[in-house]
Amino acid sequence: QVQLVESGGGLVQAGGSLRLSCTASGSIFGLNAMGWYLQAPGKQRELVADITRAGRTNYADSVKGRFTISRDNAKNTVYLQMNSLKPEDTGVYYCNAMKFTQGYWGRGTQVTVSS
Repeated sequence: QVQLVESGGGLVQAGGSLRLSCTASGSIFGLNAMGWYLQAPGKQRELVADITRAGRTNYADSVKGRFTISRDNAKNTVYLQMNSLKPEDTGVYYCNAMKFTQGYWGRGTQVTVSS
């Protein structure tokens, strides 16, 4: 089993910044891609950004140029730097990690962007 613990959410005004962190522990051998998903109120969970162990990144169009995903493999941690936040970025951000074909989820961290 892989455990994921997120941190860094909070309340911020539009235009502000937040940095999310997610650390993996447990049976982490074979861990590859890690990423962040957003579940906005009343909507389905959607990919925000992900990153492979080798550092290849992928972003949703809505966050390109504003968010940056990075990871520290030595710490088994993935980060999401969120700049120029908008009210539509509000929701619960979930960390995801892939181990071979099995996906694992954190409990999520709330991000609220006020206008």
